[in-house]
This record gives sequence, structure tokens and C-alpha cells, in this order.
Amino acid sequence: MSRVSRASTKKNAAASVVGPAIVLIRPQLGENIGFAARAMANFGLTDLRLVAPRDGWPNEKASAAAAGAYATVDAATLYETPEEALAKTNYVIATTARPRDMVKPVMTPETAAAELTKRQRSGERCAILFGPERSGLDNDAIGLADALVTAPVNPAFASLSLPQTVLLVAYEWQKQSGRAGLGRSTQFDGPAQEGTPMQNTRPAEREEIFGLFDHLERELDAHGFLQPVEKRPTMVRNIRNMFHRMQLTEQDVRTWRGIVSSLTGGKRRKP
Repeated sequence: MSRVSRASTKKNAAASVVGPAIVLIRPQLGENIGFAARAMANFGLTDLRLVAPRDGWPNEKASAAAAGAYATVDAATLYETPEEALAKTNYVIATTARPRDMVKPVMTPETAAAELTKRQRSGERCAILFGPERSGLDNDAIGLADALVTAPVNPAFASLSLPQTVLLVAYEWQKQSGRAGLGRSTQFDGPAQEGTPMQNTRPAEREEIFGLFDHLERELDAHGFLQPVEKRPTMVRNIRNMFHRMQLTEQDVRTWRGIVSSLTGGKRRKP
């Protein structure tokens, strides 16, 4: 393929993606490229750009480590220099574990993701730079960026692996993008939502809960549990409070009433 054709392919790939480009500068291990691609796929990023990978490209170890994120690995574009990889971008953030003698904004991953999302919604093309595993980005590469992103980690051990850093930034971007679901989405159910799911049921109404209390307390009285009489009001309140803490659903109430009926009036089975 000619240089012009390669450049055209890269341009078209960059223009079609959603989310910032992930630019790995001189990555050393194919496995780490694959793990980074897997982290990207987890959080909806697709534009992987490789600058002078040490072991060449394509790399079988990268494909093996991607564990299903083959499309991200296969679509990765190769560049000789960071400048070439960033040529068509408008805003660039560099990842680093330590402060540098450069006057640049420093952001957490969360703040950086918010800035990236805002700029992308206004039509800008953005990229995030990641350095080699052993040394991280050098000053020349950082000099190409508009801002720095540093994670709030243990100061005594601040070094993150390359895939860890990609995953952390990609996760924050996914949250800011507004497209995040929880867990796996299948044809039978969508992604999970934070909170208590109420599939095929609903929160119990007080009338239903009061009916459970009447049923339970009637049977407890019949079996002599709510004794002595002077302690009965306190015992009843404690029992009711236990059920209130459960945040009962309509199905829960029906199940508990079935349990009470089974224990007090149902047919006994042999152990």
C-alpha cells in the first residue's frame, strides 16, 4: 500500500470513530497492546493508534491478549512519530505519574474525561497519549499535549501499568459520555441499572404489609411467642421494624405469607 493510501486510510478511520483516540507511543510488549485494546472495547473506544511499537506490527501476542477485542486490534493504525499520529487532532491530553516543569493544566481522569466530552460534542477531535511501559512519556512527547492527566493514586507507589492507565481513563470517559450501562447486555435483558431492580414485581403497599403483620402476629399469638403480655407491644414493634428495613416488594409479602401459612397450617412433610 502506498504512503498516500495509508494516510487516507488513517484519516478515514480517525474521522469515523466516536471518543478520543488512544495513542500508545513506543509500546514495548504486544500483550500490553492487547490488554489496552480490551480495556478500550470495554468502554466503547475504538481508535487505537500505535507509534513505533518495539516488536513491530501486527503482533500475535497483542491479538491473543485482546481476548475478544479483535476488532480494536485489527483496526489499529501504525505511525512512525507522535506528530504523525496527532496530525488531525485538535486537543491532546498526556498521561503522566509525576509533575513536570511545564506550564500545562493538570487534571484527574474524571476532569479530563469531562473536558474531552465537552470538546468532542463541539466537533473537536481529541487524543490521549500513553508512554512506554518502562519509562512513560518523555518531555518531548508531553510537549505535544495541551494538558496532563494524573490519577489520584498512592504517592508512594504511583506507577500504573499501561493497560491499567488506559482502562482508568477509558472508564471515566464512558461515564462522562452518558452511554454507560452496568454489566453485560443480552437479548433477554438490557444493561443493569444502579439500584434495586423490580422485574415482575413492585414495592409493597402499606396495606399489603399491614396484612402480613396481622397474619404473622395472629399466628405468633396463637403459638405463644408474644409472651409475656407486657412485652408484647415492644416485641411487635421490633418485628415490624425488621420487615420495614427489608424494603419489601409485593412478591416478598406474598412469599412471607406463604411461609407463615406453611409453618402454621400447611401439611407437614417428613424430614
